[in-house]
Amino acid sequence: MNKSARLNRMFASDGRCLDVAIDHGVFNELTFVKGIENMHAAIETIVACNPDAIQLSVGQAPLLQNIKGKHKPALVLRVDVANVYGKQLPEHLFCELIADPVVQAIRYDAACVVANLICNPGQPQLYHQCVQNIVSLKAQCDMYAMPLMVEPLVMKVNSEKGGYMVDGNIDLILPLVRQAAELGADVIKADPCDPVDQFHRIIEVASGVPVLPRGGGVTSEQALFESTQSLMNQGSQGIVYGRNIIQHARPAQMTQALMGIVHDQLTAQEALLVLHGEDNK
Repeated sequence: MNKSARLNRMFASDGRCLDVAIDHGVFNELTFVKGIENMHAAIETIVACNPDAIQLSVGQAPLLQNIKGKHKPALVLRVDVANVYGKQLPEHLFCELIADPVVQAIRYDAACVVANLICNPGQPQLYHQCVQNIVSLKAQCDMYAMPLMVEPLVMKVNSEKGGYMVDGNIDLILPLVRQAAELGADVIKADPCDPVDQFHRIIEVASGVPVLPRGGGVTSEQALFESTQSLMNQGSQGIVYGRNIIQHARPAQMTQALMGIVHDQLTAQEALLVLHGEDNK
């Protein structure tokens, strides 16, 4: 078996993927739990919309895999836990792999594992630990034909705005994305850049590795759909969005609207109609 067998479960026949991230609770940050307090209900809602994949932690993966029937999203298993997301950072930062990450992924029939590559200003030891994690995961993933998704995160200084803030500076994102590719990522979950119309440079530097931009913090519907449309038009092979879906008042309709942009080339305005279809009748 090679990795393509599992990647074919994650990416649709058009080579694109909407991965709904619902792994936020593992990071011990209260604001991340909003909208997913009831994980049974949250997962059932998203599964009913048939996205390509759902990203979960090891403790919540059974909630997806215990759902009966052949037709459900592929599991992307989060295999690390970090403490870098609070408004006040602790003295000791870490990004720790779970035990036997790839073996656990196989047990839960995952199609892919995901781990961070965090570049946090003034925290070289955290960055070093992430590199060590990926080097270790790469060897295990190759042994078991498990695709590896690497999530390069360029963080702002925590005191600048407080809390989990990514830096959209493309000059900082580019080398970290390239490093993810060089370390053996099979998929890259990349930071969006500012301005968004430069994202094609991130795709280029990934050297053929599929790039799925991440959603980040909650933003307006219009801005989200416009940026997603731009990202797809520039060559992204999908998206990994979490809070913009699960913290929305209409998570099911939001999933359907984003699936339309990813797979059906809907425009931002057309996606808004999907999201608010009943209101517009």
